Amino acid sequence: MMGFDVDRFMSPVNDDLLCSICKDVLEEPVQAPCEHAFCRQCIEGWLVHETTCPEDRQPLSMSRLRPLFRYMRNDLARLNIKCKNHTQGCDFVTRLESIGTHENECPLEKVPCPYESCSERVFRRDLDRHAHACRNRTRECPRGCGYLITCKGDTDHDCIYELRTALEILRSDFTSKIIELTNEITLRLDMQRGYMVQKETTTQSYIDDVKSENSNLTRKIQVLHDLDLERRQQIEHLELENKELMSLLRGSETSNTKCRLCSCHTIRGKVTEI
Repeated sequence: MMGFDVDRFMSPVNDDLLCSICKDVLEEPVQAPCEHAFCRQCIEGWLVHETTCPEDRQPLSMSRLRPLFRYMRNDLARLNIKCKNHTQGCDFVTRLESIGTHENECPLEKVPCPYESCSERVFRRDLDRHAHACRNRTRECPRGCGYLITCKGDTDHDCIYELRTALEILRSDFTSKIIELTNEITLRLDMQRGYMVQKETTTQSYIDDVKSENSNLTRKIQVLHDLDLERRQQIEHLELENKELMSLLRGSETSNTKCRLCSCHTIRGKVTEI
């Protein structure tokens, strides 16, 4: 889609509603920050090789494209346009917003034959008649092999050959799918194996860290235990020394008391003599 041909419109179209690249009326319109408008397909194709706006050369990228202003979208939707098949005789005219619905059903639209081996394009209104008469139409083999054949190929059809060919294709597809599935399973197993190895390594590292931490804690506990034992021994030693000192003090006090008593008796005796 590269814009609507201006000749299809029933009245002149404002230049603001024309694509800056293809110069036709905007189709799936978007606009740049500089407000220049483009058909989406036109500007996407442009930005594959360019990085600026085609009008003013300002920097532009896909991520900076925005929807067209609403009033411009409304103006586009109200334009009256001919069916694209008007050259084939279709005289249908409608608003631009509705033309797609008509063209998807237009009887004068050229459509391909439904049979792959037929390259003809016919009017949609004639499609059923053409399909019925087409020499490339397919049907099941009347001899019961179930293979689809074309009308013009009836005389050349070899059931055994076709079945063998179909079998070989199925076998080849089956083999390819088995190989693909095997490779996928192998890849998943390798990924799971790698994950488990990584998980085991991480777990072992964690266990080693815990063991190391536990060993450190054990050493610290032993050091604290030794310090506590040493402190207790020091306390017991100090208590023993304290008892010895107290015993010495009590002995010293007793001796001093006896000395004072003896001195008193001596003094009293001398006083009496006087």
